[in-house]
Amino acid sequence: MPLFMCMEIVQFWVSPSKHGFHMQISNLPSDLSTENVDGLFLAASVISMQPLRESHRAKAVMTDDTPPLTGHDLIADYLTRLDGSPGVYRMLDRESRVLYVGKAKSLKNRVSSYARPQGHSARISRMISETTSMMFLTTKTETEALLLEQNLIKQLKPKYNVLLRDDKSFPNILVSREHGFPQIKKHRGVKTEKGTYYGPFASAGAVNRTLNQLQRFFLLRDCSDSQFDTRTRPCLQYQIKRCCAPCVGYVTAEDYAVLVRDAERFLGGKSTHIQAELAQEMQTASENMEFERAAALRDRIKAMTQVQTAQGINPQSVPEADVIAVHMEGGQSCVQVFFIRGNQNWGNRDYYPRVGVDVSITEVMQAFVGQFYSDREPPRVILLSDAIEDPELMAEALSGKLGRRVQISVPQRGEKLDLVAGAQRNARESLARRMSEKASQMKLLQGLAEAFELPEVPRRIEVYDNSHIQGAHAVGAMIVAGAEGLLKSQYRKFNIKGDDLTAGDDFGMMKEVLGRRLKRLLKEDPERKSEAWPDLLLIDGGAGQVSAVREIMREWGVENIAMIGVAKGVDRDAGKEEFYRTGKPVMALRHNDPVLYFVQRLRDEAHRFAIGTHRAKRTKANLKNPLDDIDGIGPKRKKALLAHFGSAKAVMRANLVDLKAVDGVSDAMAEQIFNHFQP
Repeated sequence: MPLFMCMEIVQFWVSPSKHGFHMQISNLPSDLSTENVDGLFLAASVISMQPLRESHRAKAVMTDDTPPLTGHDLIADYLTRLDGSPGVYRMLDRESRVLYVGKAKSLKNRVSSYARPQGHSARISRMISETTSMMFLTTKTETEALLLEQNLIKQLKPKYNVLLRDDKSFPNILVSREHGFPQIKKHRGVKTEKGTYYGPFASAGAVNRTLNQLQRFFLLRDCSDSQFDTRTRPCLQYQIKRCCAPCVGYVTAEDYAVLVRDAERFLGGKSTHIQAELAQEMQTASENMEFERAAALRDRIKAMTQVQTAQGINPQSVPEADVIAVHMEGGQSCVQVFFIRGNQNWGNRDYYPRVGVDVSITEVMQAFVGQFYSDREPPRVILLSDAIEDPELMAEALSGKLGRRVQISVPQRGEKLDLVAGAQRNARESLARRMSEKASQMKLLQGLAEAFELPEVPRRIEVYDNSHIQGAHAVGAMIVAGAEGLLKSQYRKFNIKGDDLTAGDDFGMMKEVLGRRLKRLLKEDPERKSEAWPDLLLIDGGAGQVSAVREIMREWGVENIAMIGVAKGVDRDAGKEEFYRTGKPVMALRHNDPVLYFVQRLRDEAHRFAIGTHRAKRTKANLKNPLDDIDGIGPKRKKALLAHFGSAKAVMRANLVDLKAVDGVSDAMAEQIFNHFQP
């Protein structure tokens, strides 16, 4: 087997919404954006906020008269898959926002209390009514569940945890040293900027929460260098005690360097040492009657204590490692990855390789490790639940990539074994839930095929929509769905380019989008042997849109793909949609039909994606820099001008003398800039 074999990795989550079920699926991306899905969550001082795979069962989907479950009914349905294990649970709303984090000695007993329709306070009743999905993690002991609950509450700030209301590669934290007063910020991509990088973190959300902590604890700046150099008074971050205002001289370079040092030690897992030093400083300040300084130090110590747990969840004997565990069942597999850095768990993910029934765990692990580290930096230690075929060869390859020795092992005892066991347990539970959810999705697809008299159950559905404002910034959008839900990695955006299109020509826009899509498919797979070809097209529109799409399909010689147009009814109310098919009469579905919920959700997802793409394009156009209109101003000169003056507006107001003082701007160019803005 090749060392770095190419293997498709997918992520999947299903939860009920008012339109049926909300699903997300994506290939393993390089940047793992906030739209990607987390695995079963693990304790950490930083952790992803994305939702997990937890839903109610297939039978709840396909009943004719029962709408998607929420609140008490949904929670009662979850109980059928919980046992008496200790652990932590999260309750989420329809937007995947965390409502509540709680711990339990017995998850089944604790969650059952929410299933009762009566006996709750008004706050808990509201929380239950807003709950549309839940997430769970089992732990070995209730103590570990408590530590995990505390970490999660401090990081996620859930809406109904009252006491804490105040608050595409894996992302990293960068302490940038391009400036005399280092900046702390989130970083993705190639590590070319001078400074120290900390990571990887499981998500952008985890990085943002850690940056928030660092600002609270160490008062470091997050502004750009140009903003820093042009400040004349402290910004809001100083007012809310998230920055020490080095931009206006409120702290010396030496004192700021101490704060940076402490922040880096914190990221390196030395928080207890920092707390001890701060405690000593607080005592000294108090003895010297510097009570304001002592109080500030006290608050920093208290804040750090709240987010740091030094036992149980955060390993003490494993300073840096990735923990990878595999579970296989019924021809499917789940790979769970925990990221340990600085003796802290910085989040986790799970992935679902597509495997056959005859593939072994060893093959899955081998392929995953090779593919996972093919484009990202490995840690010093990789702990596996199952051995790979040639660990020495893999370690040698990864060591060469990292530039230092990488150790790959299957732990047999101690804390390392406990970490692997925890990852394996959660991989097993995650896969069990996913298999149940996939069965639900297949039943929906079967129902779709029956309702619309399709020749076969669709394997790949492509849904199209356009978005524009009177023809301006027009974009097309394509989303993809299949047996595993929404395949977000296969979504596509189309900048509509047709010069002959008139404002509001939706038919023409749809023809352009479909034409470009079919042209690409025919170029890449003219024999139609790959899974890239759709079995069904869903179009947002009625007879006109369907006719336009069918015409463009005939032009390209593609006529055997099923197509459905989804149009709102006479009153344009959800639930009264009319469906258009070529050569068949217009039809409608019962308002409580699960297939209707499914089609509505697909239509709404395409609409959401199209609108989001349009807004991004419009915003980019509106934010065009006025310097771009000046001949001879390229990226380098523009950067120099913005760094010198702080903003484009300041450049526009600058006098000729100041413009000539900018590095890289000649006298002639300075005159050109001055004359452009002040003719």
